Amino acid sequence: MSVEPKLKRFNQNVLSKYQIYNSVFMTLPFETLSKTVVLLPLFYETCKKGFDRHEDPTTIIDTFFKKYQGRRSEESQINLLFRFIQYIERQVVLFDAVEDAAFPVVNNMEGVGTLRSLKGNARVDNKLELLRECLEAFKVRIVLTAHPTQFYPGAVLGIITDLAEAIKNDNLTEIKSLLGQLGKTPFFKDKKPTPYDEAVNLVWYLKNVFYHSFGGIYDYVQENIFDSKEIENPIVNIGFWPGGDRDGNPFVTPQITLDVARKLKESVIKSYIKDVKYLRRRLTFRGIRERIIDLNHRLHNTLLHKEESLRITLTEFREELFSIREILIREHQSLFVDKVTTLINRTTLFGYHFASLDIRQDSRVHDAMFRALVAELIENGSDLFPKDFFDLPLETQLNHLSEVKGLIPNDIEFKNEMAVNVVETIKAMKTIQDKNGEIACNRYIISNNQTTLNVLQLFAMLKIVAFGDSLTADVVPLFETVTDLEASPKVMEDLYINPNYRKHLEERGNKQTIMLGFSDGTKDGGYLMANWGIFRAKEALTELSRKYGIDVIFFDGRGGPPARGGGKTHQFYASLGPTVEDKEIQLTIQGQTISSNFGTIESSRYNMEQLISSGISNRLNDKNLKMEPADKEVMDSLANISYQTYVDFKKHPKFLSYLEHMSTLKYYAKTNIGSRPSKRGKSEGLVFSDLRAIPFVGSWSQLKQNVPGFYGVGTALKHFEDKGEFEKVQHLYQTSRFFRALIANSMMSLSKSFFNLTRYMSEDPEYGEFWKTIYAEYETTKRLILKLSGLKELMEDEPVAKASIAVRESIVLPLLTIQQYALKKIQELEKVEVKDLDKIKIFEKMVTRSLFGNINASRNSA
Repeated sequence: MSVEPKLKRFNQNVLSKYQIYNSVFMTLPFETLSKTVVLLPLFYETCKKGFDRHEDPTTIIDTFFKKYQGRRSEESQINLLFRFIQYIERQVVLFDAVEDAAFPVVNNMEGVGTLRSLKGNARVDNKLELLRECLEAFKVRIVLTAHPTQFYPGAVLGIITDLAEAIKNDNLTEIKSLLGQLGKTPFFKDKKPTPYDEAVNLVWYLKNVFYHSFGGIYDYVQENIFDSKEIENPIVNIGFWPGGDRDGNPFVTPQITLDVARKLKESVIKSYIKDVKYLRRRLTFRGIRERIIDLNHRLHNTLLHKEESLRITLTEFREELFSIREILIREHQSLFVDKVTTLINRTTLFGYHFASLDIRQDSRVHDAMFRALVAELIENGSDLFPKDFFDLPLETQLNHLSEVKGLIPNDIEFKNEMAVNVVETIKAMKTIQDKNGEIACNRYIISNNQTTLNVLQLFAMLKIVAFGDSLTADVVPLFETVTDLEASPKVMEDLYINPNYRKHLEERGNKQTIMLGFSDGTKDGGYLMANWGIFRAKEALTELSRKYGIDVIFFDGRGGPPARGGGKTHQFYASLGPTVEDKEIQLTIQGQTISSNFGTIESSRYNMEQLISSGISNRLNDKNLKMEPADKEVMDSLANISYQTYVDFKKHPKFLSYLEHMSTLKYYAKTNIGSRPSKRGKSEGLVFSDLRAIPFVGSWSQLKQNVPGFYGVGTALKHFEDKGEFEKVQHLYQTSRFFRALIANSMMSLSKSFFNLTRYMSEDPEYGEFWKTIYAEYETTKRLILKLSGLKELMEDEPVAKASIAVRESIVLPLLTIQQYALKKIQELEKVEVKDLDKIKIFEKMVTRSLFGNINASRNSA
C-alpha cells in the first residue's frame, strides 16, 4: 500500500483537524466567547493586511476598532484585547494537542533514523555484530532542566495530553469537554514555583512518558537486536536538574535536593508497584502468585519507609524478578515472560533513582564557598589546610588540593552561610547515594569553569566533606564562553597529569565528563563562533584525552532554539565525524523542548531513537566525515568574521538600551514560570554579563528578530562573495554535514523572523538606525543562505516543519500585534510629565500575558 507524502499527511491529520476542532471551540457556550471568536478572524485579517502595507501595530489596532467596534470605550477595547490573548493561548494548546495526536501518522515511526531502520541497514551491510558491539558501549543521556522556557502550568499539560488522546480517537464528546476545561483553566501563575514544584512538574514526564518510551526502546533492542539476551549496557538514561541546579538560583537548598531525590525514588517505586499489580493479575500460578504478592507488599513497605526488614532493596527486587522469570520459562511454558522481562529492564534503566540528580554551581560562587570553608577550618585549628594556604603559590595550592586527605571533624560547626551551604550540599549527595544508589546523585557540575583551580577546589571539598578517599562522584567542568573554550584543553591536561586526580579517574573507569555550554557561548560569541568554537574544543579535548587514555564524554548544554544549541540536534550529532569522541551523547532538554519533542510516548520514543541512530550510524558508516584542512580554514574564517561582527554589534551604544526599552526583556521576571531570578547579578541597571541566555534569546524571539540565531552569518558569507570565493563556502556546504546542520538551524531562526512587526521602529529617532542594522544583516543572511543552499524559499526542503511554523505564526500574529501595541503605549505613557500609573500597569500586564502564547507557539523559542 502506498504511503501519502508527509506534507499531505500533515495537512489532513493536523491542519484540517485543527480547523475542525477550532470551530468546535468557537461554539462553546461561554459568556463573552461568542463576540471574541467572531471578531478575532476580522482582527487577524486587519493585522495581516496592515503589516503587508507596512503599518505599525498601533495603526492596525486603531483601524480595527474604528472599522468594527467604533462604539467601544477605551476600557472595553482593552478588555477585548485581553480576551483575544486568552483565546489565542488556548488555540496554541489545541494546535499542540492536534500535532501530538498526529505525530505517529505524520512521522514514519519505522523510517530513517529509527531503530528498525538502523537494524535493517546493519543486516543488509552484514554489520549486525558491529551494531551489537556499538550498543553495548554507547549511551544517550537526556538531562531534564528546570530552565524557565515552559509557560504551561501542570494543569494545562494534563489537558494537552488528554486532548491529544481524544483527538487521536476522534472522540468529539470528550474533545468538547476538554476544550471547555481548557477555556476555564488559568494559564497565569500568581506566584513563582519553588524548585521542588519544578521537579514535581517534570516527574510527570518521567512517570507518564519516559518510563514507557525508554522501556519500550530497551525492550526492542534486547528482543530484536540482541535476540532476547541480557544487555550489559542501559543505552538510555535520564539526568535531572530541578532541585540540584543551584547556579544562580538561591532557592535551591540542600533540603530541597534531598526532597527531590526522595520524590524521584517514591515515583519510580510507585511505577514498579503498578507493574507488579499487573503481574499479580496474570501470574496466578502456584509457587509464583505468593511471591508476586510478597513483592507487592515489600515495595509498598519501602515506599512508606517501614522498618528495614520489611522493605526490599533494588538488588533483592531484581533477583526476585529473575528468579520468577526462570520458573516461568522452566515450568509454565514461558507464559508472560515478556512482561516480567519488561519490568526487569525498567529496573535496569531506572533503579531506585528514576533519574540521576546533577548538582551544579557557578565557579565564582564555589570559590567564595571554598574560601569561607577553609577559613573556618583554619580558625578551628583543623590541619586539613596550612594556615598560610591562601598565600601559597598557585602550583602549591593545586598540589595540596589534589592530595588532601581526611574528613572534616563532626564537631566543627560552620558559621559562614556559604560554608554551611556547600557542606550540607555535599553531604546531601552522599545521603542520596546511600538511599537511592550511587547513580542517583554522582555528578557535580562547575559552570563558568575557567581554571584548573576551579576543578580542584571542588575535588578537595567533595573528599573532605563526605566522601574521603572513596570519591564516588564525578567533577564535571562546564566551559561556556569563547575564552573558556579556548582554555579548556590546558585545564584538562593539568588535571590528566595530576597523579591524584588521575588516580581518581582510574577509579571511575578512566572516564571524564566535560560539559560545553551552547547558550552562553552564543550569547557571548554569536551563532557561528559558539558552534564552531565548541566543535574545535571537542576536537582538541578528544585528541588530548585519547593521548592520556581517557574516555572523554561530552555533555552539551543545549537550549530549545538554534540560537542556544537546539534546533535539529539529530543532524548535529550525526555530523560530528571521527575527530570528536562520541561513545556517549549527553544533552540538556528543557522547557517546551521537553513537551514538543518528548511530550508523548510516541514523540519521545521517535526522537530518542533518532539520537541513538545519529550516534551509532557514524560508527557503522565507512565514509570518512573528517573535515578537510581547506574546509576548516573556510570554517575558521566564517566563524572569526561572524564573531567580530557580533561583538561589534554588542558594542553598539544602543544594544542594551534597545533590549531594555524596545523588547520584552524585563517582563520575563513577571511571568512566574521559573524559580530562578531572571538575572545573575544584583545590579540595578542592565549588565550584559548578568543577563541569562533564556530571556536574552527569548526577547529577540518575541520581537520576531531572532538575532542570536543568524547575526554575523550573513556578513561572514558576504565576505567570501565579495572576494569572489563563494565557491569555497559552497564546497564546505556540500562536503560538511556539520556546516549543513548549522545552516539549517540558522534557516529555522530566519523562518521565524517577521520584521514587518517592528518596522515602525525604523522611524524611531533613537533606535531607528539600530533596527536598520539588524534588518540589513537579516536580509543579507537570508539572501546568501538561499544562494548557498540552492533553495528558493527558507526551509523549502522541509515542507512539514515549514508548514507547522507557518500555522503557528499565523495563530499568534494578533498576539504579537497586541504585544507591540502595549509596549508602544507604555513608552508613550512613560514620556508624559504626569504618569498614569494605573494605565501603565494595565499595558504591562498585557505585555506579560502575551508572552505565554508566543513562546508556546514557537516550541523552541527561548
